[in-house]
Amino acid sequence: MAGHSHWAGIKYKKALIDNKRGKLWSKLSKTIIVAARVGGGDTSTNLRLRYAIDAARAVSMPKDNIARAIKKGTGELEGGNLEEVLYEGYGPAGVAVLCEILTDNRNRTAPEVRKLFETYDGKLGATGCVAWMFERKGLFLVPAAGIDEDQLMEIALEAGADDVRPQDGKFEITCDPSSFQSVSDALASHSIAPEVAEISRIPQNTVDLDAETGRKVLQLLEKLDDHDDVQSVSANFNIPDTAMAEITGS
Repeated sequence: MAGHSHWAGIKYKKALIDNKRGKLWSKLSKTIIVAARVGGGDTSTNLRLRYAIDAARAVSMPKDNIARAIKKGTGELEGGNLEEVLYEGYGPAGVAVLCEILTDNRNRTAPEVRKLFETYDGKLGATGCVAWMFERKGLFLVPAAGIDEDQLMEIALEAGADDVRPQDGKFEITCDPSSFQSVSDALASHSIAPEVAEISRIPQNTVDLDAETGRKVLQLLEKLDDHDDVQSVSANFNIPDTAMAEITGS
């Protein structure tokens, strides 16, 4: 049971709650703004922008909001002055934590993120301290119910996926970021709807946690993910089934 998938699944459930209060839309708007600023407003030539818009549409973000975010990114509207920052640090038990940030005020964001690390027994680290432990990958989580594993594997691998494996009642598909769109298109053409579809930072190795430490790590990650300027959080932990059952009370 890989830790990053634990967190991916938790993030998915949390995203549904965030969506109700608009926080997720705000974060996705920032992603669109930066994608449009870096690569322009044409989705036929800007894959990053296309992925950002697809993610926004997946959670029913209104067309006007998407259009407004694109215009902020291209400079047609004010409000596109966002900076990309990667914060690295350690959580309880030395768990490596990466936070992808979009902020219009680094002097405000840095102390707020540092405070969150310290509150939950972690520590914000220096640039490069843990990033080397992660690899950028396309990640899809597909509910296993009604899915034939051999057929899914054939579809995914032919589209460029690196691996397909069962995990926690789901299938985890990973691919090189350059193959993300082709894998996404292949799944869609077979009416397979993933619960999670994102470019993620996947750890090369994981740290096994007991229930008490796992609970602290999950609290830290949830608080970081809840910060308005944090776009995504990755960590290299693994919570065994018995410890996760204790955490969830099942």
